[in-house]
Parts: sequence; C-alpha cells; structure tokens
Amino acid sequence: MSGEIDFEAQYNNRAHVPDHPAVMQRWRETAEAVRAAHPPLELAYGRGPREVMDLFSAGDAAPVAVFLHGGYWQALDKGWFSGIAPALLAHGISLAIPSYDLCPSVRLGTILGQVRTAVEMIRERTGARPVVFGHSAGGHMAACMLSEGRAKAAIAISGIFDLAPLIPTSLNKALDLDDREAAALSPIHWPVPNGSTPGGTVLVCIVGADESPEFLRQSRMMTDHWGAHGVETRYEALTGLNHFTVLDPLFDGDSEMTRRIATLSEVPKIV
Repeated sequence: MSGEIDFEAQYNNRAHVPDHPAVMQRWRETAEAVRAAHPPLELAYGRGPREVMDLFSAGDAAPVAVFLHGGYWQALDKGWFSGIAPALLAHGISLAIPSYDLCPSVRLGTILGQVRTAVEMIRERTGARPVVFGHSAGGHMAACMLSEGRAKAAIAISGIFDLAPLIPTSLNKALDLDDREAAALSPIHWPVPNGSTPGGTVLVCIVGADESPEFLRQSRMMTDHWGAHGVETRYEALTGLNHFTVLDPLFDGDSEMTRRIATLSEVPKIV
C-alpha cells in the first residue's frame, strides 16, 4: 500500500499547505482577544499540568459542546482555539476545550484516556452526554467518544479514522505506532454505535475540499461504513477550504457548521 501512495505527502498537512503559519497565527490572535474579553473558567480533570480544560459558559443551564483540538496528538493546546467560543455562545451553547498530554511523552492510548475523563467530567456537570467535535486528531477522538457512547453526537472535522497510513510517515516518529496499535486505536475498527448503544448515533464528517485525497477518503470511508450500519451520517467537503481553513466556519455564528453543532447540542438530554 505504501508503495502506491505517498503517505508522507498525503498526511503532512503543514507541508501540504505552505501558508499554514498565517492561518495558525490568526487562531492565536483571535484566541488571545477572546480570552482577554471573556476569560474562561479553567477546570482540572486530572492531576497533570495539561489535564485541564477551558469552559466558556453560556449560563448554568446551557448545554455544553466539547471541542478536541488537533496537532497529530503531538502539538498545540486548548489556548489556540478560544476564538471559536463566541460563535457558539451566541447560540446559548457553552464550550469546553480540553488540553491533553502529547506524544512522545505519552502514548496515544493515554491521550484517549484523558479525553474520556474530560468528556465524562462535562457529562457529570450537566447530566447529559455532550456533543463532541474536533479537528484532525480531534476528529479521530470525537468519533471514538461516539463509539463508546460518551457523546450524543460527533462532528469530526478533517478526521483520521484509520491510523495505519501514518505508520510510514515522519509523523509516526512521535507516535511510534505499529500495525497492532494503529488498528486498535482506529475508530474505523471500533464498534458502530446503534440503537442499543447508550448515547447518540449521529456522526458528521466534514473535510476541506482542497485537502489531500487521503483526507477526503478517510471522511468518506467513515461516513459510508457507519452509515451502512445504522448511524445517521453526513459527509461534507467544503469548497475552497484546506486542512487549516476548514475551521473558518467555527468562527462564524451564522455558518452552517456552527448552527449544526448548536442544533445537535440542543437535542433532549440522553443520560
């Protein structure tokens, strides 16, 4: 398989999008402005310095959506993404953004465990499973949370659902995945949520139409597979957007992406 496809070129998004530093700088500047204007509540969900999350509250009774950031499980933190909070707050939806430990300091499985704990903490605070949405590595983890019944819906933005193609790439230097671990941690191989699964059965996979063919394939593969097994799925390739600009709609309260997250968050509680 690796002889047929250049997986390094397909999955190395920073190389694929040369102007990504400018996009990421906008994330940082917007985040800093939002944090200054509306300081979030910081909640510790574990004992480690990165086991914390920001909570931007729309009110005590407001539903909470959880955003899981990307960075291939080896970069970034919650502070980069505060800028998406105002768009959801305008709809009366609170937003929680956890940080987590990074590879190679911990294994990817450990990160998944931390995300589970963070999502469960939100559930305990609200009495309901949250909508979980995430970007890239966060899209992978959002699907995992839905598979496990911890979310009532998942929106995976540029997600990676089969980790095997990462093994021959430079990205795997920090991840250190082998075939066995990659398969075990790939939600494409996990149980498909269904009517007997506590939680929800809605998965939306969104990808930028200008992303690499592999990212388009991953999202289409996931929606087709889970959709064939009874999950309510939706696949969207957003015209003119790449792996970084695909987050642009999250900064707009009137965007279809933001409205979908808000609508899914308002679904009656499933405890």
